[in-house]
Amino acid sequence: MAALGQRLCTAAAAPRPWRLFGALCLLRLPRITQPLRREEEEMAALMGQIELEKSHYSDHEIRKLEEEEQLKRRKESMYDDDDEGPGKTVVMAQDLEDKWEQKLLQFKAAPRITDADKNNIRTSLNRKLDSNLMLLVKQKIGNQELWLLPQAEWQPGETLRSTAERAMATFLGDHIQAKFLGNAPYGLYKYKFPRAIRTEDNVGAKVFFFKAFLQSNDLSQAELKEDYLWVTKDELGDYLKTEYLKKVTRFLLDL
Repeated sequence: MAALGQRLCTAAAAPRPWRLFGALCLLRLPRITQPLRREEEEMAALMGQIELEKSHYSDHEIRKLEEEEQLKRRKESMYDDDDEGPGKTVVMAQDLEDKWEQKLLQFKAAPRITDADKNNIRTSLNRKLDSNLMLLVKQKIGNQELWLLPQAEWQPGETLRSTAERAMATFLGDHIQAKFLGNAPYGLYKYKFPRAIRTEDNVGAKVFFFKAFLQSNDLSQAELKEDYLWVTKDELGDYLKTEYLKKVTRFLLDL
């Protein structure tokens, strides 16, 4: 055990040719379902018809049939119901259906297409409500400003996940809530520095990607200190470098 500890200490103290980074793929999950395709609508209609044909009457339908039968007998025999005294209000099943129908006519579903969609405001979370949205931030790498997933350089004593958590706090603030999906990274992007600045002790960087789901509904107080965007998987190609994009799309699943 002592020998193993000595080897670990030696490895920790040795210079690292690769700089390590923890990056966060922060996703806002869909808020509404995607529209059905034509074949899905046809299947849904077929299953609904089969379910209707095999179903039994509900309590409300049984009540309505009984009331219709009572009204029919009342008209035929012209009898008065002793239970219905003067001033007594009787709410029948048909009355309830008429009331429900009026409520339904007053209901208006929220639009699937928001103002942020119409104006292509990619800094808004209130867009593409039926798709995943991913956070991108603009960071300075060397002498370039690049769109990347939020990332921070690993510090001794940290786990790579805590580095990714620190990256999130750096761009969004400590109060933002997100659910991390495990302690292991989902992907790795490795690149070498330009030859002009590359040395034996500073060859390049390895970026470890972690995934998390955004749980905060209100980001109005988020401390975004850099340029940022919320984009779909299909929009990533507008911002990310080709090789970086390949590594990111490997662990993305947009159902």
